[in-house]
Amino acid sequence: MSGHSKWHNIRLRKGKQDAVRSKSFTKLAAEIIVAAKNGGGNVDLNLSLRQAVDNAKKASVPADNIKRAILRGTGEIAGANYEELTYEGYGPAKVAVLVQCLTDNKQRTVADVRSIFTKAGGKMGESGSIAHLFESKGIFLFEPGTATEETLMEVALEAGAEDITEAEGGGFAVETTFENFFAVKQAIDAAKLVYVSGETAMIPVMGKAVEGSDADALQKMIDRLEEHDDVQSVFTNAEFPDDEN
Repeated sequence: MSGHSKWHNIRLRKGKQDAVRSKSFTKLAAEIIVAAKNGGGNVDLNLSLRQAVDNAKKASVPADNIKRAILRGTGEIAGANYEELTYEGYGPAKVAVLVQCLTDNKQRTVADVRSIFTKAGGKMGESGSIAHLFESKGIFLFEPGTATEETLMEVALEAGAEDITEAEGGGFAVETTFENFFAVKQAIDAAKLVYVSGETAMIPVMGKAVEGSDADALQKMIDRLEEHDDVQSVFTNAEFPDDEN
């Protein structure tokens, strides 16, 4: 088990996000549509679809909405044609920012995302300009008191997790490779362990400290991106001071 620093701001920011908003039904439906389009409508065979459906269920999306989204993705009923886009760039203090989108209008989305970067004093970069600064990982976050280190080691590590990290303020983060995410998820679910979030994410290889006015400007930029209808996820290598979150 390693130290807690690399997960600290992930945990703090996620707690803040969950407290003030969750993904809209539209964003969750778009995830399902694209997953079904790419891998078919069977949740037992399509792991990306299974995760998208799980996310929708946790957000109380009605079953009929989920079913329609799957059918739209497989082309069995008409609907918007979404495509996956990833934008890369730099925010205030030259912090790396990676933005994952699902959109039915690429021109609109790229213009809006570029505008948000520019107004924050940042700049969008070329594809691949910052992607190497991140790794695709699976992350499960456990609030204090929901699971012990011993239990997580027994369940998660045995299932293929890479690391269990203690978070500041209590709780744990379980890290997996992208490939082992669903195997670890199945083991955690089978053990009936309750986690506040379980998802794949782009994790920075190395963080970059940001504070003061730069931290404020970056946080506002991230908020604006996350509020955009076409934006699914925003990742950054920023390390915010505690009082900025």
